[in-house]
Amino acid sequence: MTGRERSAEWLKAGGLRPTRQRLALAELLIGDGMNRHVTAESLFALSADAGEKVSLATVYNTLRAFCEAGLMNEVVVDGSKSYFDTRTDDHPHFYWEDSHTLTDAPAEELEIAALPQVPEGMTVSRVDVVIRLRRAEQGAA
Repeated sequence: MTGRERSAEWLKAGGLRPTRQRLALAELLIGDGMNRHVTAESLFALSADAGEKVSLATVYNTLRAFCEAGLMNEVVVDGSKSYFDTRTDDHPHFYWEDSHTLTDAPAEELEIAALPQVPEGMTVSRVDVVIRLRRAEQGAA
């Protein structure tokens, strides 16, 4: 299956019309079958490098549409920086403070024993676990 075909199927699975811009961005995200963590800015740069004429506003809008269609998840770090993850199952993340990147953390090593009781009339929709990493200081134990 080509990257373009994989992208068209992905959009179809989310019920999204395969416009030229959606197809181009989808191919950059999942065309090779690998999962990715991107910011709108990094996807915009990738699209420019690939010769695609897509505005940053279009990238933001398309990423939001992909999330609303259930094709991606948004992971917010520090309440201000959004990363978009093509892997949609529940899994934790490492946030690398020195490089400002987000990667998957091994889910099988995470144990959550309990969650707080949710307010009446509410249900848990998702639990995001972001483990922040920074280089250990030399000589620190």
